Amino acid sequence: MNIKKGNLFLLMALLAALNIFSQDDPNTTQRQSNIQQYTPSKLIGKGQWDLKWFNNLYTETRSTFEIGRIPRATFFTSTLETYTGVGENKRWNIGAIVEVRSNVVKDRSAFDVFKFDGDEGTARSGITSIAPSVKFVPIASISNFSIQSSFFIPLVDNETENGVFLDQKGYIWQNRFFYDYTFSDNKWQLFSELNSELSFGKAGESFANNSLNLTPGLFLSYFPSSKFTVLALAQHSQRIDLGNNFSQNYTAMGGGAKYQLSSALNLELLYTNFLRGNNSGLGQTFNLGLRAIF
Repeated sequence: MNIKKGNLFLLMALLAALNIFSQDDPNTTQRQSNIQQYTPSKLIGKGQWDLKWFNNLYTETRSTFEIGRIPRATFFTSTLETYTGVGENKRWNIGAIVEVRSNVVKDRSAFDVFKFDGDEGTARSGITSIAPSVKFVPIASISNFSIQSSFFIPLVDNETENGVFLDQKGYIWQNRFFYDYTFSDNKWQLFSELNSELSFGKAGESFANNSLNLTPGLFLSYFPSSKFTVLALAQHSQRIDLGNNFSQNYTAMGGGAKYQLSSALNLELLYTNFLRGNNSGLGQTFNLGLRAIF
C-alpha cells in the first residue's frame, strides 16, 4: 500500500468524521462528555463504534548507549484502532489495530518522518503490524476495570535495513489492564494502566523476541469543564530478559489536554520527556489523537 495515499485516506476519513459529528445533539448537552465518561477503562455498548487515530512522534539526541549528543533519530507511529460493542451490559468489545511507521536517522530533521521517502540508509516507512483485539470487563460489578488483549502480527521483512530500524520482527501478545476512579466532585479523575507485552519469534530476528515488557502508568486529570481536561502523567517501562540476553528500562513524565469537539469527537494532545533509562534513548514524544464514539 502506498503510505502517502494511505495517510491521505485517513485524513479524508477524519475530515468526514469532523463534518458528520460537528453538530451537537441538543438532547445530550446535560450528559457527561465522552472524555469524562469513556476513559480507556470504559467499554462502549452493543452497536456502538469507537474509532481512534493516535499519532506518536519520538525524537532523540541523547542515549544511554553513548555519552553526549548523538545524531538525531526520529520515530513516528500512526495507530488506527476500531472497536464495536457486542453482547449486553457493555462487557465485550471486539476490534482491530493497524500501525504505520516512518523513521529517520543520521541527524535528519524530525519533520522528515512525514516525507515517507524511504531514502536508503536514512529512512524507512511502511505498514508494520496488524492486530485483532478484544476488550472486556472481567468483573461485572466493577465496570471501570477492563482488560484489552491484542495479538500483533508483524508485517516487516527485516527489523533493520541499511542501519535503519523500522519495527519489531516478532509477534507480540499485548494485555493492557485499565482502571479509573472519578472523585465525587467530577472535577478530578485518576486513571491507571499496566501494559504487558510478551514478544516472541525466531531468535536473532528481533532485539525484543523472548522478552516481557511491563509498563505501569498513572494519569491525573482535572476538568475545568465537562468538555475540557488537563492531565499529568508518569510512566515506567521495564523489559525483562526471557532468554534473549537483552533488558532495558526507562522512566518518563509529561502532560497534556483533551477537548470534546462535538458530542462524538474529541481531540487529545500529549507530551512526555524521558527522564532516565538503561539501554534506551533519552528523547521526547509529541502526541496527537482523534477519537470518535458513536
